[in-house]
Amino acid sequence: MSTSVTPHTGSPAVDSPAAAASETPAAAHDSPAGRRTFVPALEGMRGLAALGVVLTHVAFQTGATGMPVLGRVWGRFDMAVAVFFGLSGFLLWRPHAAAARGLGTAPSARRYLLHRAARILPAYWVVVCAVLILLPSAAHSAGWRVWGANLALLQVFVPLTLTDGLTQMWSLSVEVAFYLVLPILAFAVLRLRGPLAHWRIPVVLALGVLSLGWNFLPVPTPDAIHSDNWLPGYLPWFVVGMLLAELVEGGAVRPSAARWRRITGNRWVMWTSALIAFLLSATDLAGPEGLERGAPWQYAMKMGLGAIVGFGLLAPLVLGGRPHRLLESRVAATIGRWSYGIFIWHLAVLAMVFPIFGFIPFQRSFLHVLALTVAFTLPLAAASYALIEEPVRRWVKQRFG
Repeated sequence: MSTSVTPHTGSPAVDSPAAAASETPAAAHDSPAGRRTFVPALEGMRGLAALGVVLTHVAFQTGATGMPVLGRVWGRFDMAVAVFFGLSGFLLWRPHAAAARGLGTAPSARRYLLHRAARILPAYWVVVCAVLILLPSAAHSAGWRVWGANLALLQVFVPLTLTDGLTQMWSLSVEVAFYLVLPILAFAVLRLRGPLAHWRIPVVLALGVLSLGWNFLPVPTPDAIHSDNWLPGYLPWFVVGMLLAELVEGGAVRPSAARWRRITGNRWVMWTSALIAFLLSATDLAGPEGLERGAPWQYAMKMGLGAIVGFGLLAPLVLGGRPHRLLESRVAATIGRWSYGIFIWHLAVLAMVFPIFGFIPFQRSFLHVLALTVAFTLPLAAASYALIEEPVRRWVKQRFG
């Protein structure tokens, strides 16, 4: 994934892995009910996740994933996508969790989808056009099917359309599928409001557990297409964010939730759990080494471990109530704002670093290629944010509310 990886995935609000329903710093305040409507540390976490996606792609293309012991760890930084998806689940589901408890009003489906489209599509289309026109390895094979599938974000459904410089966009395709399904999920639990709102937590949790079995289903697909790259397979990673949203808003009205908030808001407990899950995911439990496809049970294990990683990293930030100096720093916040641009541009940059600087793929120039990729991606991401993402967001907000 993006950055999925992409990932795919806040100001950039965690979407793709990197843009999502963001709450802007201007909205940073406590509501009358004492609920934080903006969590600054999430911006920093999103930035770190974006850099994690860059790291794992550089590791694969330099051959660093073949290193003893550490190679498996570098390759498993694709778990950053779990953080992106978890952030999307939290930020986009939170208005619905609050509305169910009389703490706010959820946006209409029309407004929500319009803002989602404005958030991700303009900058994404610029990258697609730039890559398919200017990147030689992609342009030479870019027929109408590749153009159509990439512009429409249908890469995970159309065979052989993930092309050089854009392969991470599979996770953005999954992200967009979640955007489209979210209003349906919200409607499905619409009756769980007021006194029945406490049932929303077990219902959301059940959705995540059931979706762990997706890869065991005999879903027919064309050649070169795998159903485990579709939204149902990744729902556990979105569900952890939805669950956090329910815990945050439920805790505002149910004092009995205080004990669970203390446990899930404890950084030492949750981040240690996330680290253990991450290290386990770097073993054969979550699939074989490299890009070889694992067995269905390994896929389910990867999704389950990724859910623990995402929940463990995010829960203390939204439930703990304590500031985090590093994640709330100006540098971290800036990288977080640029995270969507980092996600969509970094593979195009990486593809150019090899020929321009004379590196040979899979020859272990890991640190040099990583440094150069980050150094050239950050200015592109900054330009994407300043010239495309933020102006479009402001225009849509002014024009449509």
